[in-house]
Amino acid sequence: MTRSDAMKNAAMVAGLAVVYFVAGKLGLQVASVHASVTAVWPCTGIALAALLVFGYRVWPGILIGAFVVNLTTMGTVETSLGIAAGNTLEGLAGYYLVTRFAGGKEVFARATDIFKFALLAGVLATAVSATIGVATLATAGLASWAAFGRIWCTWWLGDAVGAVTVTPLLLLWWENPRIRWTREKTAEIALLFLGLIGTGLVLFGSGFHSVLKNYPLEYLSIPFLIWAAFRFGRRKAATALCVLSIMAVWGTLHGYGPFALESQNASLLLMQAFMGIMGITTLALAAEVTERKRAEERARNLAVSDPLTGLANYRQLVEALETEIKRYGRNERQFVVLLLDLDGLKKINDEQGHLVGSRALCRLADMLRLYSREMDTAARYGGDEFVLILPETDAEAARLVAQRIAKRLAEDGEEPKISVSIGTAVYPDDGETVNEILGAADRDLYREKGVPKKRFLLPS
Repeated sequence: MTRSDAMKNAAMVAGLAVVYFVAGKLGLQVASVHASVTAVWPCTGIALAALLVFGYRVWPGILIGAFVVNLTTMGTVETSLGIAAGNTLEGLAGYYLVTRFAGGKEVFARATDIFKFALLAGVLATAVSATIGVATLATAGLASWAAFGRIWCTWWLGDAVGAVTVTPLLLLWWENPRIRWTREKTAEIALLFLGLIGTGLVLFGSGFHSVLKNYPLEYLSIPFLIWAAFRFGRRKAATALCVLSIMAVWGTLHGYGPFALESQNASLLLMQAFMGIMGITTLALAAEVTERKRAEERARNLAVSDPLTGLANYRQLVEALETEIKRYGRNERQFVVLLLDLDGLKKINDEQGHLVGSRALCRLADMLRLYSREMDTAARYGGDEFVLILPETDAEAARLVAQRIAKRLAEDGEEPKISVSIGTAVYPDDGETVNEILGAADRDLYREKGVPKKRFLLPS
């Protein structure tokens, strides 16, 4: 590791320790069953997210943060080290299990992995911290062995819900922090969160508590979580879940909402159980919706693209030509069609195999992508023939493009060396229909080759 890498790693460890400490002190503000035990513990989610993003190298940050949190709360250096060791092992165990069995960083991409995450990181790994932590407190005389079960349940549930609600929020926004919303999408998101916050204020605020306190109306928040999952995917669903969780914690601590009981700890446990179940359900639903949308997008791409080269296929080629012809009818700006034929493909296939031949086709496709503007259309017509549509271009400019493609392809440094023959046709000078313009490019191509024209058919 270089000095620069070591400093970056040290900075990440220090940053994680600070974030862990701050979050831990906030969580312990609501401790009631024991000063070092709380039903609200976001640190587990922070630790898991950090490990999934940066790997094992940041574990000292968890140890340092947990140690300082406990040392400044209650206990000795020895008990604080014991509890910090349990918290660190919890994070490492969760990271290992999720990486080994649930997809690692991609854990929230599929519903099946989300359920695995809930079991492995939310149930099993958190039991490590709860068991070591409560045993350390009881052994040191800071907690009663008789209260072991009650304290353990509080510790475990706080860590479990922290993993389920905080980890996806941090991980999903880390992997894709960009926001690309249209005006309509922004308005809908604003409406969603206004509705969610409004419902949260009704459920967990003081305004309606005297009227609604005896009614289990927490299910009123579910439609907004489903809305977020269906319409906006995993990031917004995780965000909506955390917004609702914050409001639920605040209201329950102040004695408002459907979970408010005489015991603050019991109230928080009920609330956290509800948020944990809703978190798993919402994230799984969002993952399923996202996966379905991706499958639909892949199907749409397959319908309009060539599976080997990724360029537009024949169907998309014809549609693009028809679009350019219609555009010419509006603005009378000509366009040029380049028809490209990869020379000697059959010889390459016969002598070096079809894999090398397929790679040669992809090399030509890469050149077309490289020299295509955003407004151009590069397509594979079929076999060894490609078409490049150049809107608002004259014949001279098109010839320059063709020369660059041929030169770059001949000098790309890969073996075998390949070349391309190119025919040109200008609309409307060389034809006024799809068939005519492609036929003109075909004739020009075979004049360049100096061989008899082969059959070139398009549907009328």
